[in-house]
Amino acid sequence: MLTLDKIYHASYVLKDVIRNTELIKAPKIRTDCSVFLKPECLQVTGSFKVRGSGFMISQLTDEEKSHGVIACSAGNHAQGVALAATKYGIKSTICLPDGAPISKVEATKSYGAEVCMVKGVYDDAYKKAIELRDEKGYTFIHPFDDENVIAGQGTIGLEILHDLDDVDAIVVPIGGGGLISGIAYTAKKLKPSVKVYGVQAAGAPSMFNSLAHGHIECLDKVSTIADGIAVKQPGENTFELCRQCVDEIVTVTEDEISSAILALIEQQKMIAEGAGAVSVAAVMFDKIPNIAGKKVVCVVSGGNIDVTILSRVIERGLLTSGRSCNLCVELLDKPGQLQQVSQIIADCGGNVTGVHHERASETTDINGCYLRLVLETRNEAHIREITDALTSHGFKII
Repeated sequence: MLTLDKIYHASYVLKDVIRNTELIKAPKIRTDCSVFLKPECLQVTGSFKVRGSGFMISQLTDEEKSHGVIACSAGNHAQGVALAATKYGIKSTICLPDGAPISKVEATKSYGAEVCMVKGVYDDAYKKAIELRDEKGYTFIHPFDDENVIAGQGTIGLEILHDLDDVDAIVVPIGGGGLISGIAYTAKKLKPSVKVYGVQAAGAPSMFNSLAHGHIECLDKVSTIADGIAVKQPGENTFELCRQCVDEIVTVTEDEISSAILALIEQQKMIAEGAGAVSVAAVMFDKIPNIAGKKVVCVVSGGNIDVTILSRVIERGLLTSGRSCNLCVELLDKPGQLQQVSQIIADCGGNVTGVHHERASETTDINGCYLRLVLETRNEAHIREITDALTSHGFKII
């Protein structure tokens, strides 16, 4: 049974394992309420996961510790288990799918784990981990559906209420549900008036669907840049705790997640992975009800974004927020047209960063051509100002 005493005990046990991530005020995320960030992206290993795995490992018997632990993960859970096991002097084995990013594989090794690469995807790594558990006598460390893991994640709730005792709402990412289960249980026990909202990616709404339909459901597939919460099926324990303690679950789109990542980089100088940014996205895009004038904490659950996709995420965020714009202008193929278009854009304060001029195909005017432009802009209103200026001068926007 999960109890408040267990969560307090986890907080005591973890004090030499984790970093206390103090709340950071984020006034630019949204202006009609007071937004605070709980930056678990700055946690050791770059994610909250070390809390749950650290507490669970600390509670093993001496015999269990002597056999070692095993886990499967493509990212944050692997690193959390590896670090926690090494802290307690326990052997750890992590099964990773062979498609896992090299950076995450090397990070897991650096924390002292023995890595077993498994051909296939996460499900294949899970099967291998269970085989090794049964063969070698390891203890399997579940990423979310275990009461000790949930208790470890609940220590975040204790820290939030300690730092901001008059908090009105806490917004939490949801994958399998371990994080929000711990936070929601803690918050509701200590301050029943606080609202707890969960956020899932629209491409992986497993808990959202399960609660809406009243029973655990398994998705056929998941597709999201928030890979840390791309979970097909919530756990039995986490489903029940969310049903009892979570006020509402909402979803956010890929564009909204990208915009939130960009906002955190620009406004807070903070790197968040997709899963960590969904809470901020939900607040930015008005998905959370009745928070105007309230004190709201967004849990930024992790910062281990793959740097190879970071530039693409930033570009997507720039497009979504109106900071970047792609225009296609139909021109007559005669001298001076490009100069005139450039002058109009410059007069409006836009900055051209890319130009592609192409002759018209057989389906258009024989004297026509297309001018494809990439612009740096301020916002959507600025884009409309530029397009209106171009059309008022007789240019056709395609």
